[in-house]
Amino acid sequence: MTGRARIVHEPGRARVEPGEILVVATTDPGWTPLFLTAAALVTETGAIMAHGPTVAREYGMPAVISVPGATRLITDGQVVTVDGAAGTVTTAL
Repeated sequence: MTGRARIVHEPGRARVEPGEILVVATTDPGWTPLFLTAAALVTETGAIMAHGPTVAREYGMPAVISVPGATRLITDGQVVTVDGAAGTVTTAL
């Protein structure tokens, strides 16, 4: 899935447009509404049964977890490609 990255630190103040890639440090149930419009998920932490990847699977969206520094290395609005099957996140040049 390719789209513009949306870096989010606080779910209650966030706005994610349809097709954007949600890039976060971690998630919990308070983040769930953002999954309704996001196209994919990238998290800095997590495990296969953690909240973020579990909800992503339920919504059929690709997710890559445990990407150290993702919210710092990816720029808000940057075009990224998330390949959940390969576990990769690539940025456009």
